[in-house]
Formats: sequence, structure tokens, C-alpha cells
Amino acid sequence: AHDWTGTDKMLIKLKGGRVYDPANGVDGEVRDIFVRDGRIVAADPSSKVDADYDVTGRVVMAGAIDPHTHIGGGKMTIARMMLPEDHRGHEHHRTSLLRSGTGFAVPSTLAAGYRYAEMGYTAGFEPAMLPANARQAHMEMGDTPMIDKGAFAMLGSDDFLLRQMAAREDFEAIKDYIAWTMHSAQAIAVKVVNPGGISAFKFNQRKLDLDESHAYYGVSPRDILRTLSRGLMELGVTHPLHVHGCNLGVPGNVDTTLATIRAMEGLPVHLTHIQFHSYGTEGDLKFSSGAAQVAESVNQNRNISIDIGQVLFGQTCTASGDSMRQYGNTKSAHPKKWVVMGIECDAGCGVVPMRYKDKSFVNALQWAIGLELFLLVDDPWRVFLTTDHPNGAPFTTYPHLIRLLMDKGFRRDMMQKIHPDAQKASILASLDREYSLYEIAIMTRAGPARSLGLADRGHLAPGAWGDITVYKDDADREAMFTTPVYVFKNGELIVRDGQIIKVVQGATHVARPEYDKSIETSLRDYFSRFHTMSLQNFKVHDDEIIDYDKGSIVVQPTGARV
Repeated sequence: AHDWTGTDKMLIKLKGGRVYDPANGVDGEVRDIFVRDGRIVAADPSSKVDADYDVTGRVVMAGAIDPHTHIGGGKMTIARMMLPEDHRGHEHHRTSLLRSGTGFAVPSTLAAGYRYAEMGYTAGFEPAMLPANARQAHMEMGDTPMIDKGAFAMLGSDDFLLRQMAAREDFEAIKDYIAWTMHSAQAIAVKVVNPGGISAFKFNQRKLDLDESHAYYGVSPRDILRTLSRGLMELGVTHPLHVHGCNLGVPGNVDTTLATIRAMEGLPVHLTHIQFHSYGTEGDLKFSSGAAQVAESVNQNRNISIDIGQVLFGQTCTASGDSMRQYGNTKSAHPKKWVVMGIECDAGCGVVPMRYKDKSFVNALQWAIGLELFLLVDDPWRVFLTTDHPNGAPFTTYPHLIRLLMDKGFRRDMMQKIHPDAQKASILASLDREYSLYEIAIMTRAGPARSLGLADRGHLAPGAWGDITVYKDDADREAMFTTPVYVFKNGELIVRDGQIIKVVQGATHVARPEYDKSIETSLRDYFSRFHTMSLQNFKVHDDEIIDYDKGSIVVQPTGARV
């Protein structure tokens, strides 16, 4: 691991703040926090304080972590190119400190890093990195300043794995391939998108439910999910298999989601943007909320964690590896343009701009379904705050979403503005729950850090890196979370009153489970026969991140759990 620090042995003190640190059971206690050489340290009365910040009455949390945000890779580049209208009016102007950037739904790399820091975020993780396109993804993440990054390698529709499964190869060889892919792509986790469905689309299948067989390989999504989840668990990768399930956005997909949870039989999985997978078929329009059923199943199955993928109203752009489902979404494109493509023997890509409208019954009910899920899942440690940026909404809408969760009066006022039939079809108005600051700190800091294995991020105990956000305790939670008083990255003050005062470069987090390197013998032959790049060029090497992107690499611990 290459640690980055920039504080040169200074001792910093944050005095008198109200600290919310769920990883250590601290719920609003008034405490002083000390940072030396970039890391939080225990109080030492004999030490001289070099910089003292009086944060009396302020709310202090660890830097926020976004566990699912599309900020790197080819799909985002395509989106930026095809949406010049998204650039205009959303410029981040060049200053003596900052470089110029632009974009709202799909901000440029520079703008994304700046805006995350301005909101108090210090880390964000790209959830859909095609291994064949990993170099591009890391270059874009390397060009995103201010925050730590990491990426999830996509498996489950790649030809090599499907060939292994179809041939019923030894499971150890499959594990070797999973681990080799993580090393080669410099990934921290593995994601599966519409398991097998992206590949099936290339064979003219237009849907693939949980127990349908792939037309060519003869394997089902259930087989793929269980294989990948078991493989990651036995390899000791901390973050469970990150699952974009079958039938995203399809009315009735709640049945597939519930069946997927049952199919795992206790194997750990993280179900991502689950709002898009919680739809029933009741009512005249054959579209209804399945949130209550999904939340009940999540509550009962401790092996399941989720993020929501909340829809918020306005213009955005959907960008996904799920070419099968994105092709189905093209009829709803706004503006009317889209890109759907296949990539190597790896996976696919679909980019479809979208405008969510509060007066649309479907969009309004999607909004309500996401909030129902947030409020019905009882364990905040297993539900993370996301909009599936930019698919449900841009990440800059997070403060608005937090207010919806913390303020039931505001939530009900907003509900009065949506389509009246969506109001009637939702139980949202009957839900009185209001999230506390402690629960928000779990969902946006401690929970994602624990899930991703970030042992020294997401909390404020001695030994953690000094990623700290300080907020004014404002009754208007949207205003509060929009403009932090201070943001520290590795102990350096980078944001004051919502304005960047220093530009820094974060680290790239990776996981490196052990594997038998003889897997490269069969891979080398496979690459020479089927790929347009060599095996050696496929791999992303450390120096490409450390030297060329001027970042650093933090290797997360792994351990076999056979």
C-alpha cells in the first residue's frame, strides 16, 4: 500500500464538536478530535496544537462515502459526448485554484471531484468497470480530484466465465479467474449486471429471468449469482457480490427480486439500486409498489445489503452495462437519442438520457417506492444512500434526499406535488419514520466503509485517516448537507464553507485475493484466439495509477474464508 499524507507532523485539533461516529458507538457526544500526520490520534495534553478549530455546536462526522456512483469508464465518456445540452449552464469556472469543468447529470471528471468535496464526500466508488475497459476507467477516476476511488469489476456476462461454467470446470479454476480479473482490472469488488443477460442479448434473447437458461451457454442467472457470490466469499473479498439483478425496470420484477434473495440461501450479496427492482403489476396501469415485500425480505435475511437508487425529479442520464434493459428503455429517451453497444467478449453498455417528471404516474411512483424502501428497511447498516448516479438523479441531489428522509413534514409536502394516482398507490404518507443524524452517518459513512472493507475510513477513532466533515446544525437538513463548514482530507483542510481551498488527489482502493497464477496459461490461449488485445495489455499495472494518475494504491486486506 502506498499511503499519502500531506500534513508534515502537524497536530490539528477540532474542539467541542458534536460527534456522530456509529462505527464506534458515538451518538452526538461532545468531543475533541486530534489529527497528526494525516491520521486521527488520541488526545495528548502534553502535545502542542499547531492548528485549532473551534467547532462548538457543529455536527462532526467522518467524510462521506458514496458506494455506488458512475464516475469512470466508457459509458460516462459517451454520455458527455452525446449530451452537449447537459454542459450549458452547469459550468465550473477556472480559477487560480480550480480547473474548469462542466455538466449536471454527467459532470466532467474535475467537476465531479470538486462537487463531491464541496458536499463533504471524501470517497466514491465506480460500480461497473468492464475489465476490458479498466484502463479507461482508472484514467477517468485518476482525473477526478479530491476523493478516494475504487471500482467493481463486472463479471457474469463475460465469455470466459460462461465457458467455464458451461464446461463445469473445477470451482478452484473459476475462483482463480475471478481473483485474476480483480488483480488485472485493479478492482476492489465484483459486480454482476443482469447476470448472463448482457451476453444473452447478443444471442437475440430479449429477457432472461432468474431460472431461464442462456440460449448458448445453458447456464441460468441463478447459477451465475451463486457461483460468483460463493467464489468471492471463499476468496475473502470483503464486499459481497454487487448485484444488478434481472429485469431491471420491468413491472412485476418484485417477484424476481424476492426469488433472488431466496436463491442465495444465506450467501452474502449486495442488491444495488433496488428501487428499480421493486415493481409490482397491480392497478389499472399494471404498475405498483413492491417495496413492502422487498423490505420485509431484506429485514428477514441478514445476508442481504442494499442501496436504493432513488429517483428524484428532473433531467438526468441513465448509463449502465445492462444493454438488454437499456435497449428497452430507448423508447423513453429524453432527449431522443441513445447508445447501446457490445464490448469485446466482456459485456455491454447502454446510455439513455431520461427526464423524471413529478406529474408522470410511473416516475412519481418510482420516487415513492425508493422512499418507502428507505423507511421500511429497519437496519441502516444494510441500506446505503444512493441515487445510482446519474441513473436515478445526479449525486448533487443527496442533500435533498437526506431532508426527505429526516423531515416527514417536508416529505409529505413534496408528496402533495406528485401525480395524484401515485399518491393513492403509495403507503408513503402513512410512514412517520424520520432518520436521525446517527442513522444518516451510518448510511453515508460507517456502513459503506464496513461493507467495502475500508478499515481506516468512515470513522473517527484513533488510527483512521483524517477524513472529516463538519456541518452547521441547521434545521433545514438540505441546506446543512449542501454546504459543510469544513472538510478535511487526510488531515488537510480542503473545503471551508462549501468552497474548495486546496486541491488534493485521493487514493485508489483495490483488493487482491490470492490465486493460482497458472490460470494465465488458459487465459493466454483464450486471448490470442478471441480478444483484440493481448493478455499483457489487458492488465492495469500499479505504476499507471501511481505515476500517471499521480495517485496512490491502498490494498484492502483479504483472507480466504473456505
